[in-house]
Amino acid sequence: MDKDLKSKTLTELQSIIADYGGKEYLAKYIFSFLHIQNINSIDLITPLPKEFRAKLVDDGYFISQLKILEKLTDPDGTVKYLFETADGQKIESVLLDETDRKTICLSTQVGCRLGCKFCATGYLKFERNLTTGEIVDQAGTISADSNCKINNLVYMGMGEPLDNYDSTLKAVRILSDQAGRQIGLRRQTISTVGLPDGIRKLADEDIYPRLAVSLHAPNDNLRKQIVPAASKYPLPALLSAMKYYTQKTERRITIEYCMIDNINDSLDYAEKLIKLLRGLHVSFNLIEYNPHPGSDFQASPKERIKAFKDFLMQSGFEAIIRYRRGRSIKAACGQLGADRIKNETREKE
Repeated sequence: MDKDLKSKTLTELQSIIADYGGKEYLAKYIFSFLHIQNINSIDLITPLPKEFRAKLVDDGYFISQLKILEKLTDPDGTVKYLFETADGQKIESVLLDETDRKTICLSTQVGCRLGCKFCATGYLKFERNLTTGEIVDQAGTISADSNCKINNLVYMGMGEPLDNYDSTLKAVRILSDQAGRQIGLRRQTISTVGLPDGIRKLADEDIYPRLAVSLHAPNDNLRKQIVPAASKYPLPALLSAMKYYTQKTERRITIEYCMIDNINDSLDYAEKLIKLLRGLHVSFNLIEYNPHPGSDFQASPKERIKAFKDFLMQSGFEAIIRYRRGRSIKAACGQLGADRIKNETREKE
């Protein structure tokens, strides 16, 4: 049983309090101290009686806290955090500071199993899933360290969120709770490489964060070159799950498409994308490819990305270009973990 109080929803905290014979309202004190004041010790939850705090500690309850190992700031204002977990694992998170929009890119795993070729994390060994508390704490620690109110979350850092489904969705619940950080569901985006079962499961939930699907190609042959997991999760199964999701939730899906020079960026591929997705409620994020050790891909020229976008829009789809942010500190899309690829290469040499 996970006894990290930071991993508990308000309802779960109320159940814990009830088990100890305490009043239900005490759970809200715990929840607010955890997720508003970002405390890291049960002893600091002063509204709880001292004896009760001691009993929680004696029974093995604790509050997890990530350690900031490094903080790098790009000239464009993007900040990358390197965190260490209690068992010595390392993860990275990114703060995107855009005036009134404060976004954190959250990690959900240490490493990743899926090995996407455009993503540095995919070249790292998968170690384990993050706990709910570790996912939530990225938001809390960055908010406290940067002294800003976070109003947008994207689960598209290190790892595949739907491969750590339960912890990720629980984090969404905790971070959207009105008793805590109050980050609305429409301001939380789960980004997946396209796990059909996970997408269907998400559609059957009672809450609907935004969903983004990393597609990157309009056919399986090309997609397998970019996203090896396509061998296990082919397009027909993925499209069926996406259709189920849009019908069940009545929500739009964002299609993420990394623009790779002379690989997937021709207008012919744009036309095939349109035919593939016609009838689905989707919009497009076109992502400039960001280089990292281990990959020979090159970024598409800006004029080709714009032509691709214009072609999609002329066909009736919404499309935006996600320009590079944080590239000088390896915090841009697909670059998390890139420094460790370099270090591992040096060690082998």
